[in-house]
Amino acid sequence: MNAAEAALVVRNLRKKYPKVEALKGISLTLPKGEIWGLLGPNGSGKSTLLKCVAGLVRPDGGEIAVLGAPPSRERKEQIAFVPEVEGLYRWMTVRQVLEFTAAFYSDWQQDSERELLEFMRLDPEAKVSSLSKGMRARLKLVLALARRAPLILLDEPFSGIDPSSRDRIVEGIIRQFKGEEQTMIISTHAVGDTEQLFDAVVFLHEGTIALRGNAEDLRTSRGKSINDLFKEVFA
Repeated sequence: MNAAEAALVVRNLRKKYPKVEALKGISLTLPKGEIWGLLGPNGSGKSTLLKCVAGLVRPDGGEIAVLGAPPSRERKEQIAFVPEVEGLYRWMTVRQVLEFTAAFYSDWQQDSERELLEFMRLDPEAKVSSLSKGMRARLKLVLALARRAPLILLDEPFSGIDPSSRDRIVEGIIRQFKGEEQTMIISTHAVGDTEQLFDAVVFLHEGTIALRGNAEDLRTSRGKSINDLFKEVFA
């Protein structure tokens, strides 16, 4: 597969912070139309990799091609990135958050917004400050899935979320993912709750790739679930 046919190509990506080398020459090629799990414990480099792809962090070396082209303002507009760190304005209502975000993106889909709001059981008039962590996580997902962005990056969308909200988020992703025109990367260590989503997985450990492959092929060849493989790799 050449770079033009892939949703994302990363070659020898490196990033070093003052006290840690977060990425040590990562290389990946992701085809269009799939959901990939970026799996690893805290500190493995998952967030740094996603931020580099999203254009929020400048790598120290290597190459990135999103939809066949290097990072640019145009390419950033084709990426929906939901960071682990929350950036919602607490004084806004849910409706105001959605209107504020929609104003920045020409690919915002009002029909998807309404469907997701209802499915996620979010009150448009509720203030963000009144929402639980689980409900705020659902709102963040709406902000990504209401767009028709070709590349969606979700960084630890289930971190600290109650089981009922996790189930709702997983189902929301399944319902809204447009496989014929979108690619998604989900960074998480909550593998048991998300395994059903993944077409393929990458296990990241201390800035290097410990294991990668098609999810079903790995289950068959190893005779284990992805969750059990995660426990084995990171024991």
